[in-house]
Amino acid sequence: MTEVKKDKPWLFRTYAGHSTAAKSNALYRANLAKGQTGLSVAFDLPTQTGYDSDHELARGEVGKVGVPVCHLGDMRTLFDAIPLEEMNTSMTINATAPWLLALYIAVAEEQGADVRKLQGTVQNDIIKEYLSRGTYICPPKPSLRMITDVAAYTAGNLPKWNPMNVCSYHLQEAGATPEQELAFALATGIAVLDDLRGKVDPAAFPAMVGRISFFVNAGIRFVTELCKMRAFTELWDEVCRDRYGIEEEKYRRFRYGVQVNSLGLTEQQPENNVYRILLETLAVTLSKNARARAVQLPAWNEALGLPRPWDQQWSLRMQQILAYETDLLEYGDLFDGSPVIAAKVEVLKAGARDELKVLDGMGGAIAAIEYMKGRLVEANADRLNRIEAGETVVVGVNRWQAGEASPLTAGDGAILTVDSAVETDQITRLQSWRQARDQRAVEAALAALRLAAEDGRNIMPASVDCAKAGVTTGEWAGVMRAVHGEYRGPTGVSKSPSNRTEGLDDLRGAVDAVSSRLGRRLKFVVGKPGLDGHSNGAEQIAARARDCGMDIHYEGIRLTPSQIVAAAEAEAAHVVGLSILSGSHLPLVAEVMERMQAAGLSHVPVVVGGIIPDEDAEALRRIGVARVYTPKDFELNRIMGDIVLLAEPKAEAAE
Repeated sequence: MTEVKKDKPWLFRTYAGHSTAAKSNALYRANLAKGQTGLSVAFDLPTQTGYDSDHELARGEVGKVGVPVCHLGDMRTLFDAIPLEEMNTSMTINATAPWLLALYIAVAEEQGADVRKLQGTVQNDIIKEYLSRGTYICPPKPSLRMITDVAAYTAGNLPKWNPMNVCSYHLQEAGATPEQELAFALATGIAVLDDLRGKVDPAAFPAMVGRISFFVNAGIRFVTELCKMRAFTELWDEVCRDRYGIEEEKYRRFRYGVQVNSLGLTEQQPENNVYRILLETLAVTLSKNARARAVQLPAWNEALGLPRPWDQQWSLRMQQILAYETDLLEYGDLFDGSPVIAAKVEVLKAGARDELKVLDGMGGAIAAIEYMKGRLVEANADRLNRIEAGETVVVGVNRWQAGEASPLTAGDGAILTVDSAVETDQITRLQSWRQARDQRAVEAALAALRLAAEDGRNIMPASVDCAKAGVTTGEWAGVMRAVHGEYRGPTGVSKSPSNRTEGLDDLRGAVDAVSSRLGRRLKFVVGKPGLDGHSNGAEQIAARARDCGMDIHYEGIRLTPSQIVAAAEAEAAHVVGLSILSGSHLPLVAEVMERMQAAGLSHVPVVVGGIIPDEDAEALRRIGVARVYTPKDFELNRIMGDIVLLAEPKAEAAE
């Protein structure tokens, strides 16, 4: 009997990082000991957006959704006793990708590693930040230049490193259809390769094309998602061959990692998320010819808050059982020759090509950012409308809501909480770092970085020098801001109402009635305090309020509490809505409430939405928040009704 040769399994990862570099290092080492085969680093929002932990905008955000890395000392601690020459590390970092890669290189050199052997990925996809995640810093064109600076630098110095991870993951999280996810991601890859072509030797360009990787999402419609991945492989091969003339098949190969869908995880009956995660994993592992190179799975409780180590272990075990206990890796592609699969793949490819033609006609991804953002907001609104109407069934949410209480959520609330003292400790270490370093060396390194950026030279060599000199994340990003300026991306929410009418007539009548009693149109100010760039919820609330006839004011992401209160005062708001998904709701909302009172606006109701545990929701109500909404509150029309009722007493006072 002939022995079957098994394929090697994909890289097993969990997306992890929290609190401090030391605590995250302990978590990484524990996960590696449990059988994880690669690292996937989550950075906190100040690090992602280029602020030091003691910046005003970092308040309440330090260590919440990832690890804070302010300087070489933090990076050194993060990878203590983890030999980087032997590790495959993925870093989910975009606007500050050149900087974090520079710190990683500096630590590897300190360890005595051969830098040319380093393996891993920096996400380094700023375009999707403008569309969905919101951790951008600079305008699109200089940001694109920084992406290709990293790629060109790795070509000569880190040949095994993936310098850019085209990230369609967050596009699906923002509501993208499969065709939009395909087209917008491919357009991003094209924009990067078009710019990179002028920065590397033509002979080296094919190998650089081969180093571009993708990071994708897989949703619950796993047959469609499987077909989407096959469409991705065929379309990317097409782009590499026809647009760039890449002849070698190995350089045209679609290389991707995946985290399966977090958007579909539910707060209600959260134990059901285990099945969702498994089914979504099958979409990216069943088809050998379109199988992921690396998989990281969310935990069952991420709609409730930060997962604990045990929760991450459970997701890791799911991958290990699939790879080692089943016979999946013993066979060729199970779907070759299937007419059903082939037909669906062609439909997806045709839709993606149509969308790509539109983008090409607009000048490519960089020029089409506002268009793509608007399309995503519209697609997400359609998705939510279908759930709200019951057309899309979500078990435990809009059907079969009744059931037994989950024993998994008993006791401590089934989530990990970050100690509020973490921020103070991090700031203390940061201040000590600044005091101990050679300030002259820092100033010289920053001056060289600024000159390189102004002259249009590759910023990576100067960034590595900055890392070694002790420059901080905020100082590095400060130079980029000074040279290139800052950018505020489009919100995707137009002032004009949509054509949607279903279920809105009664609400429009109620808005008209309360507006008549107010003597002017009901004014609803929507704000996102802090650094949280997950704007989907705020966008959908603002769009639905607009469609109901309210006068909305929504400026987008990354506002200070003082800016939101100033807007509420200037706009004479009747209701203020705050959206925070980073876990920083308690300090940020408290500051907004204090400033509202100081501005004489304590009579204006404030509502808050986010991933908010029950005990935190109660704390928010105690400081005066009128309503608290969490992911279980998917019925937007009900929320709109609440806003009308909250405005009503003001109408009575006006009379």
